[in-house]
Amino acid sequence: MATILDPAIGAGGEDSPVDNYLTHTHGWKSWAFTLDHKRIGMMYLVGVTSAFLLGGIFALLLRAELFTPGPTIPLVSHDMYNQLFTLHGAVMTFLFIIPGIPAAQGNFILPIMLGAKDVAFPRMNLCSFYLWLGGAVFFLAALFLGGLDTGWTFYTPYSITTNTAVVSATMGAFILGFSSIFTGLNFIVTVHTLRPPGMTWFRMPLFLWAIYGTAIIQVLATPVLGITLMLLMAERIMGIGIFDPALGGDPVLYQHFFWFYSHPAVYIMILPAMGVISELMSTFSRKPIFGYRFIAMSSLAIALLGFLVWGHHMFTSGQSQMSAIVFSALTFSVAIPSAIKVFNWLATMYKGSISLATPMCYALSFLFLFTIGGLTGLYLGSLSTDIQLHDTYFVVAHFHYVMVGGTLMAFLGGVFYWWPKMTGKLYDEFWGQIAAWIVFVGFNLTFFPQFVMGSRGMPRRYYNYLPEFEFYHKMSTIGAFLLGVGLFIALWVLLKSLKSGAKAPANPWGSATLEWQCSSPPPHDNFSHTPTVGDPYDLESTVYDPKLGGYKKIASPAPAH
Repeated sequence: MATILDPAIGAGGEDSPVDNYLTHTHGWKSWAFTLDHKRIGMMYLVGVTSAFLLGGIFALLLRAELFTPGPTIPLVSHDMYNQLFTLHGAVMTFLFIIPGIPAAQGNFILPIMLGAKDVAFPRMNLCSFYLWLGGAVFFLAALFLGGLDTGWTFYTPYSITTNTAVVSATMGAFILGFSSIFTGLNFIVTVHTLRPPGMTWFRMPLFLWAIYGTAIIQVLATPVLGITLMLLMAERIMGIGIFDPALGGDPVLYQHFFWFYSHPAVYIMILPAMGVISELMSTFSRKPIFGYRFIAMSSLAIALLGFLVWGHHMFTSGQSQMSAIVFSALTFSVAIPSAIKVFNWLATMYKGSISLATPMCYALSFLFLFTIGGLTGLYLGSLSTDIQLHDTYFVVAHFHYVMVGGTLMAFLGGVFYWWPKMTGKLYDEFWGQIAAWIVFVGFNLTFFPQFVMGSRGMPRRYYNYLPEFEFYHKMSTIGAFLLGVGLFIALWVLLKSLKSGAKAPANPWGSATLEWQCSSPPPHDNFSHTPTVGDPYDLESTVYDPKLGGYKKIASPAPAH
């Protein structure tokens, strides 16, 4: 007959040590110089959340200024408005969305999900965090060195001629690129070399597939951005003609270089989010993931196709008609692997025993919002409609539905999903769900009116606007503040759990992947020995134990001889 393994005892049935990664060593030096991937992941989590808070404050100031036509807030002048939308976009993109899921959740979860003690290169991992921290310092130094008003893309020739702190910001982005490369390289080697016996490629959890595909993009695409920013700094400091037409340069060349990185960077942002959603859909539907191999292969397909579609950002730049047609066709093709994932997630939920726990609320929000973002992207990939919609609020809404409605929702879902594992504490489910739905409503109220504004010709990045757009801007501003309220409630729920939350069992959700087979929070070395690898989506192998307040693993019966 089947036997039940107590997950609170740890993999293999040994008594779980009282010691865990949080209590293993003490003092600030034990964190500053740690090589433990879990502590590095938690430091990343604090860092990217702080960056998100800063970028969110910039966004709320922007929306408050746009509540009425003309000047609304005395503090926000025309120039300050330009700096706010530049810093909002740059901080959110480079300091939060790109490193958010891979660096924070990936660092913490990936080695445990592999049954390994750490990543392949722990010192490189710590170095990548300090590179992120150093890049953030250079980036934010622009606030005190004359500001930054180039837009987050640093488009030439304006970024060469403006008097704002372009060199400091681009140096920060350059350093952040090295952090991204180090993280990606580490994850690729870790997945290749530290998989336990029995974990073949097609027995890996889909979160690992997503992080692996992301790491490939990080390693191959990020150097292009680094070289581009280095050329920009050289041109600005030494007056070398590369991108500035006044010096014989070509500003469209900068756009090609920048978007060759930045469109794959969209998938650096969204692929890890898709990996998180795959885990949540299976766990909270109590069903094996539908079409596992299709989802796994679609992650690699997205990584590949992401390198081939950068030109759709440049339909109005004067590129040849043939180039525009090719890029338009390739843009439509990238929708196929994304649609495969959405279909398989819906099929996973079909006839499942769906639990509307807080992480699943964010997963359902992701599914709704990302689908809208993806479908509206088809309008921007079409040559005929993009001419009308280019540089309007339609683009702003589409981008936020994909990046915020996609990446942020998955980030929050992942944080709430793995929070008991990370901290050993359970949070208040009621308030967690309330926060999730406030975030969902606030997000739609913020960005859906922008689709209407954009289709009616409202340009993006404008400090002032015609009275006919005032109603939509008011709705958008009210939605932004409602979204902020929801996010602060979510933060309060998590922080409150650290003080008063109940002790988390090893497996509160009944998941079957390996990270739930060690105690919560995990021991310093994760596992006393390599855990037994099974089907990562065999949820029938776990049963709920009311005494534990969580799930136990059922060992498969020994085969008859």
